[in-house]
Amino acid sequence: MTTEDGGADRGHLLRVLGVAFGVAVIVGGTIGQGILRSPGVVAEGGKTPFVIIGLWLLGGLIAWIDAMSTVELASSIRKTGGPFIFARRTYGSMGGLAVGIADWLGNMGGIAFVSVVFAEYIHRLGIATSLPLGIIALLLVCVVGVVQSLGTKIGGRSQEVGSAIKAVLFLLLIAGLLLAPRGEPVATPVSPGMATALTISGIVVALRAIFGTYQGWNSAAYFCEEVRDPAKAIARATFSGIAVVTGIYVLVNLALLHVMTPAEMAGSNLVAADAAERVFGAAADPIVTGISLIALVTIINAMVMVFPRVLFAMAREFEITPLTRVTRVGTPIAALIATVVVGGGLALIGVYETLLAFSTSILALMGVAVNAAVIVLRRKEPDLERPYRMPLYPLPAIVALVINLALFVAFVREDPVTSLEAFAALAVLTVVGWWLTRGKRPAG
Repeated sequence: MTTEDGGADRGHLLRVLGVAFGVAVIVGGTIGQGILRSPGVVAEGGKTPFVIIGLWLLGGLIAWIDAMSTVELASSIRKTGGPFIFARRTYGSMGGLAVGIADWLGNMGGIAFVSVVFAEYIHRLGIATSLPLGIIALLLVCVVGVVQSLGTKIGGRSQEVGSAIKAVLFLLLIAGLLLAPRGEPVATPVSPGMATALTISGIVVALRAIFGTYQGWNSAAYFCEEVRDPAKAIARATFSGIAVVTGIYVLVNLALLHVMTPAEMAGSNLVAADAAERVFGAAADPIVTGISLIALVTIINAMVMVFPRVLFAMAREFEITPLTRVTRVGTPIAALIATVVVGGGLALIGVYETLLAFSTSILALMGVAVNAAVIVLRRKEPDLERPYRMPLYPLPAIVALVINLALFVAFVREDPVTSLEAFAALAVLTVVGWWLTRGKRPAG
């Protein structure tokens, strides 16, 4: 189902992407509004600059360890679709279907949410204030969908350009905070939580916030059939992407700590804006808002490129022909249209928050499934070619599994009713999907 550049047969994915794309789609799909907001939560939990920076580094290290499972599976199986393909190969059709539905549908809520946040920032700049937020969000998703419809090469290049612009803007902000003369202190309230000593619960809350900002590190693994030499490129792109993201996150926090104390950061809902206001004065709000808009656009662009691959992979495995159509330029067009319609539609009608609440615990459990899949597949298919084999096996997989399982338990305990509803909904959708695909022989 894949051709090299130049083959371009109708109905086939094209192997035209490189390591630079893999790094770009990780940076584009990971760095966003979270790093501008989460430092306040982390500062309240970490208390001191040393602990705060250590926690951000720990977040990157955990993502790196977690990535070892994904990279081993992706470099071994080498099929487009991400966790769905890993689960399908390891746990069978029913397990794969459940993971695929959870991954695609849960992230449709993510597309809707991020696009609505983009619309809110557009209004904040005084642009198109007469248009409802849902309409602006839908237009963004549609525009990005049009860009992705132009082909894999153009879609990949848009990731590279967008991520490069975003990285430069963040580095300029970092340099500005570190080098510019400080202005007058901003009236930032000090969080009452800073009066308490460092606690385990505070560290856990901080780490949860950090983990959220690293989501997206696995984006390159969704393109195994479209990346040149996936046996090596997925590993290079994934680990390089995580390193770039971690570096930017640490530098941002060092710059924030240069301008504000941990107590001041903990009292801020948007630390980057308050720090920028202290340095740049009245110009701070449009600066931070502009950076936020670029970050949000690149996230939407990454998501609208990634998640049609999940739908396409499921349709191909279960022989749902209408959703397997691919254009001559490599775009899984039917899956892309479905993704734009559902993601944009959720943004328009405003029910994405329910879907996001449903997806939190489910997506955490997906991480557990991927970590376990490495161990299961090593036993199930010991002779499978594994160009990348995680070091110190199975320790990294077990460590990541325990962390993801702890997150899953925390999410369930925080909102058991919504979690129960989420798993009930997933069970129903999986059974319905299984019934609709009955008689279909999954592709080998």
